Amino acid sequence: MGDLAYVGLIEAALSARKTAYVPYSHYTVGAALLTAEGDIYQGGNIENASYGASNCAERTAFFKAVSDGRRNFRAIAVAGGMEGREPADYAYPCGICRQVMQEFAGSEFKVIVAKSPVDYKVYRLEELLPHGFGGESIR
Repeated sequence: MGDLAYVGLIEAALSARKTAYVPYSHYTVGAALLTAEGDIYQGGNIENASYGASNCAERTAFFKAVSDGRRNFRAIAVAGGMEGREPADYAYPCGICRQVMQEFAGSEFKVIVAKSPVDYKVYRLEELLPHGFGGESIR
């Protein structure tokens, strides 16, 4: 995956921020998940008055893809910031999202955190979740 592929995925994540439902925090996050087949699944964060019932953008994208039968993924781009503003900082996936990624991601899975299509960082999931607990841990 090269820089051009990252730009398209980042633009999809930035676009997905518009789908966020954030009446409490006003912090919108968009995620764009790239499947091994080249399809992109977008997700926005969805808040709930009972905060525990909220769902992050990354998990929204993964759950949409998995519910469509997808199981192989190459990368995810994440962008977040205050509603109505461009991202000022990188929005890193929370621990629960990293665990969901661990369930489906291979060793080459990339996590891209972005402020814009030209200002981003790329990580391997194992850099963000060292010693992750996955299916092989319970086999």
